[in-house]
Amino acid sequence: MSYHKSYSDVQIFGICTHYTGKNAQMFDWEDLRYFLAVAQQGSLSGAARALKVDHATVSRRLNLLEESLQVRLVDRLPRSCQLTLLGQQIAELAGQVELNAFAVERTARAAQLPLAGKVVISMPPVLAYKFLANKLFAFRQLYPDIQLSIASQAQSVSLSRREADIAVRLFRPIEPRSVARKIGDMAFALYASKDYEYAKIPDRWEFIAYSEQFADMPHQKWLLEAARERRIVAEVSDIISQYEAAKTGIGIAGLPCFIGDAENELQRVTDISEAIPFSREIWILVHEDLRNTPQIRAVMDFLISGIAKQMA
Repeated sequence: MSYHKSYSDVQIFGICTHYTGKNAQMFDWEDLRYFLAVAQQGSLSGAARALKVDHATVSRRLNLLEESLQVRLVDRLPRSCQLTLLGQQIAELAGQVELNAFAVERTARAAQLPLAGKVVISMPPVLAYKFLANKLFAFRQLYPDIQLSIASQAQSVSLSRREADIAVRLFRPIEPRSVARKIGDMAFALYASKDYEYAKIPDRWEFIAYSEQFADMPHQKWLLEAARERRIVAEVSDIISQYEAAKTGIGIAGLPCFIGDAENELQRVTDISEAIPFSREIWILVHEDLRNTPQIRAVMDFLISGIAKQMA
């Protein structure tokens, strides 16, 4: 099959498109990145925030892509953007292009000089604050040319999209083309200030818990089961703030033992809840393309040995 010589064929993500010779052009790959952000975020403003640019830049880039392809990819609504049918197809293919671009970057990074460069670690705030932050000096002494970038966050990240190089999670993570390893268990117990007046009177205990939006968290379920019908005196959205609140003497908090046992201002308290043991698994995750990269391997070994020792 052939077209008239005045037409130029362009293969775009497997879709054959042809233009008149005078207007023939290939789209800018950078415009595709902006379109994909709109598809992922659902609006121009959301894409602008994700890409850290202004709204007008996203709109202009999207217009340029549609003009280059000579198709409409997005219906612009007052508060959102809705992909056209063709837009949905191209967004799916563009996502594959993005993943392949990240794979190119990972492959190049794996060939970098050993034990040098930046390594991004995503881990829960409780481990970032009470474990890794205290170990940064020791790590620097061992590996002065590796820069650690710590993302203290509870939500999952995508290693395939290079949102982090290494992830530490309190559940078994599942991500394609990634390698996971369990490195320990984080045990929990009930703690109160050493000045808490009802420490030895369990019937008078009042508890520090999460707010209702965290009702499905294993930690919250365990704490409410331990509290039974006793009063929740405060709702605090993160465990570090619960730890600080417990030190004031306001009530009982359920804390990781490696934190509570090490705090001079806190004491472990017991009642029937001793019959309800609770712990969270700690897992480390890395993309398979990076697992043997020298600097990634060095950071992983440091985390694995340090966390295992801390939780022993």
